[in-house]
Amino acid sequence: MDKEMNNRREFLKKSTLATVGLSSLGALGFSAKSYGNIIGANDSMQVAIAGLGRRLGAFYAPIARKESNVRLHTLCDVMESQRTKAASSFSKHIDYSPLLENSIIKVIENKEIDVLINATPDHWHAPGTWMAVAAGKHVYVEKPCSHNPREGELLIEFKNKYNKVIQMGNQQRSSYHTIEIIKEIHDGAIGKPYRAVAFYANNRGRVPNQVEQAPPVGLDWELFQGPAPRRKYTHDTWDYNWHWYGWDYGTAETGNNATHELDVARWALEVEFPNHVGVDAGKYHFLDDGWDMYDTMYATFKFDDDKTIVWDGQSRNGYLTYGADRGTIIYGTEGSVFVNRGLYRLFDKGGKMIREVKSRGEEGSTNLGGGGDNTTDHVVNFFEAIRGKQKQNSTIEEGAVSTLLCHLANISYRIGENFDCNPANGHIYNRKGMELWSREYEKGWEPKL
Repeated sequence: MDKEMNNRREFLKKSTLATVGLSSLGALGFSAKSYGNIIGANDSMQVAIAGLGRRLGAFYAPIARKESNVRLHTLCDVMESQRTKAASSFSKHIDYSPLLENSIIKVIENKEIDVLINATPDHWHAPGTWMAVAAGKHVYVEKPCSHNPREGELLIEFKNKYNKVIQMGNQQRSSYHTIEIIKEIHDGAIGKPYRAVAFYANNRGRVPNQVEQAPPVGLDWELFQGPAPRRKYTHDTWDYNWHWYGWDYGTAETGNNATHELDVARWALEVEFPNHVGVDAGKYHFLDDGWDMYDTMYATFKFDDDKTIVWDGQSRNGYLTYGADRGTIIYGTEGSVFVNRGLYRLFDKGGKMIREVKSRGEEGSTNLGGGGDNTTDHVVNFFEAIRGKQKQNSTIEEGAVSTLLCHLANISYRIGENFDCNPANGHIYNRKGMELWSREYEKGWEPKL
């Protein structure tokens, strides 16, 4: 195990240190421009998926569709049962068998693979992405794109250095009805937009209390932990509950779901970094269960030009305060808009609905996993951006800023203080807050560029 761990760490160092031999060349020895030409506008691409949990179904359609012109090369997961289950599920959509692999590092090392879809747990999102980019791959990374603010900055730096396409899974950026109404907002349909309320309501139940035990059969616990500090395995951590068991792996409900609605809110208001963050949050349900962080949060982000975004997140109280389980309300001086994954409604200043437009397809709401037309369009946009045939609907720069809002809210909760921020880059004017700008990494896994 120690030898295997050292091999992984050595690969990480080689991938991220950007040695002299790779400082001006792509990972395969080509210049960035030359490597970009290898994948031509009509060339097929070899795709690997790392992380075969609840988001797997989102990738059936974009990979299987003939027009995508991609081939699923490898399915990768640290849990053996996830690999066999994913292979069986994909067999209903493709007529060939992809390779099955335990280690994301071996996937990244494989020079046959052009594209990585990174659907691993949150603590692997940024490290797995920058390792893949340094090895010459384009990456679609699920939200949140980072585990902490510094990782978002690093993703942009790696993207710029290696000239690769990175796209976060903020799929509503590729929703046709959302694109339409955001353009109308920017064109003045509701006057000057000044406030957005992003919300989410779910009725998540009791979470098992952590009990130390041996990792389940088939789980590579060492590799699951990856860049995170080492600890003993506790019951059921690997299967989704890592979201709620402290801050080593997850980013709480804000990172898990607010990423989507905050992204739409920021897009609509055309704002980037806030100048102030205020949070009221706590754990109010199942007080004796294993959920370690807040389950309810009300966060306020103030921006220059007197604009405000509010996040109202209820993980375990399903009351539909705004008439839906998730969505974004944008207020303007001359009207307002409600938009979610399924539709938008445009209202005049008096509250009369002017127009309702529904999505042309289906996308999951608060249901776990799954996919839908928004995700399919978003992944296809990513594929076509690699080929130079489409402009990205959302760059990693956009994804990183929206994710930063989630991190800022989490940091405010963790230190128990509201704070001001630098509106130029989001950095926190609070010593305790800036101590959480990055994280502690397991020795040998520290990010370097």
